Amino acid sequence: MDLFEKAHQFTRVSEAKAGGYYPYFLPLEDTEGTEVTIYGKRIIMIGSNNYLGLTTHPKVREAAIAAIKRYGTSCTGSRFVNGTLKLHLECEEQLAAFVGKEAACIFSTGMQANLGAISCLIGKDDIAIVDKDDHASIVDGVRLGFGEMRRFVHSDMASLERQLKSAPDKSGILVVVDGVYSMGGDIAPLPQIIELCQKYGARLYCDDAHSLGVLGPQGRGTAAHFGVTDKVDLIMGTFSKSFASLGGFVAGDADVMSWIQHSARSMIFSASMPASQVAAVMAALEIMQCEPERIERLWAITKKMREGYQSMGYNTGLSETPVIPIVIGDEQKTFAAWKTLFEAGIYTNPVIPPGVPPNKSLLRTSYMATHTDEQLDRVLGTFYEVGKALELI
Repeated sequence: MDLFEKAHQFTRVSEAKAGGYYPYFLPLEDTEGTEVTIYGKRIIMIGSNNYLGLTTHPKVREAAIAAIKRYGTSCTGSRFVNGTLKLHLECEEQLAAFVGKEAACIFSTGMQANLGAISCLIGKDDIAIVDKDDHASIVDGVRLGFGEMRRFVHSDMASLERQLKSAPDKSGILVVVDGVYSMGGDIAPLPQIIELCQKYGARLYCDDAHSLGVLGPQGRGTAAHFGVTDKVDLIMGTFSKSFASLGGFVAGDADVMSWIQHSARSMIFSASMPASQVAAVMAALEIMQCEPERIERLWAITKKMREGYQSMGYNTGLSETPVIPIVIGDEQKTFAAWKTLFEAGIYTNPVIPPGVPPNKSLLRTSYMATHTDEQLDRVLGTFYEVGKALELI
């Protein structure tokens, strides 16, 4: 059989494009954060992870430009050999202090952070126990390791305890959860998870990709939100969301960070973050701590939008954060809602299986501190009209 036969038989994309409901890889011609231009049309963006609206902040832009002028556009090598700048080390120190850990390691993407850190920690006799709703990068990180992966029902402590209880005594155990789940917008119950990890001698790794800049004092993340920073062993974060950049990091005890730094293949064999992106992270980090009103505004918007959708009769799932899913269920109805909203000038993200469980297709919406009340009112009004027209509410 021809290796490419699977590709030749893959017609779903062409059919969706022909039907006018293909929602992916849409080219943004211009973006100002809360609004974007697609095919010459201005659209309100409620599908971005730019939670604090910092991608267009003057200080972030200026920091990136200044770094390019000083260091150029690339380090042209990995952190392991010739790609470590003093700027990388300064950023790692600041990030570690921000999340309350001894040390941190920067990776070139958030995906690489999870792939590298998890895979080098899970050895032959070890077990990674992951939430069934964990991000794909966590699952792939475990698969790259030489240990065993076990999964527990989403945020179900009885299910987690069964997995912990059945693990052999000889195995090292790493429990891995998302701080905020990227599709559902709900928060991991860290205090209960910590209690079980301590009971069974497991280590805890928390992916705070959607938590940093959102949860906890000054946006310090899920562990800070619950006041349990000292009890979470490893905190991972990405820069492509609240930090308005690109990359990721893992923070924890200094000796564990040294092990990851010298063992994670995605760090050793990848070019390092360009100085411009590191400088943007550092500028965003400073703004988070100096402008707490941004986080306050984000949470006021979150309350307004969740209550607005629920009052219309939409199902917002278990969301507790600025990630607010509109659960529709049926795949075709979800695409129809996406298309109608898009044509009306509202950008959302349609998510279908395997991104969500069967019959749980949804529109993923998310919000920025920089959205105006006028924009938000227009979004709610449009959702009401579309929901009535398509008999979703």
